[in-house]
Amino acid sequence: MVDKFHDPLLTPRETARHLAIPESTLYYWLAEEAGGAPLVHRVAPERRGWPSVPFVAVVEAYVLRSLRDLGLTKSKVRDAAAAVRAEFGTPYGLATRKIATDGIDIFLDYAEGDLARVGDQQRPIREVLGGYLRYITWDTEDDFAAALRLRQYPEVAPVIIDPRFSGGSPVIETNHVPVDAVVGMWLAGDSIKAVAYEYDLTPEQVESVCRVAQRVAA
Repeated sequence: MVDKFHDPLLTPRETARHLAIPESTLYYWLAEEAGGAPLVHRVAPERRGWPSVPFVAVVEAYVLRSLRDLGLTKSKVRDAAAAVRAEFGTPYGLATRKIATDGIDIFLDYAEGDLARVGDQQRPIREVLGGYLRYITWDTEDDFAAALRLRQYPEVAPVIIDPRFSGGSPVIETNHVPVDAVVGMWLAGDSIKAVAYEYDLTPEQVESVCRVAQRVAA
């Protein structure tokens, strides 16, 4: 059984790529502290260049990325993260179910009016943040995150990071087939229909996954 707090799943580079975060930003979060703990947690890799980001840290980075996407400054993001951890009594406060309820209020306190409206100036910030957080699946036993859906993949072929499958690499949610396996077969020259048949997917699913995966890798 994977320990989502301590078992390394991904490298920082992989994490940044899957979450569409600049590598420099992720490394800043890994080095910065909030509430007496790293802003994004990290464990010692077994060897240089090996995975050092546990699943809980993937979720932490996703939440921070959501706040940054909405306009919070680095200092406000750090202070809000510290407040969440203090309020919930855990250094992993950014990866608990409470961020979808109590946590939003804390984030809003630190926004200081900057995020009252987003985009079209009509959607309340609570609604927008809730939209980001709905991509997290919560564990009913401990209320920490259990899986994270990657927002860049379409509804027709949802892709998740779940520490139980494929060593934490992205998999298609419906059958847990690794995205890399689907894309690799297609890049090797197999047709979309052949890949779909091999992995019990529809051609539309294969095409959408391959299109997004190539864009992410670019």
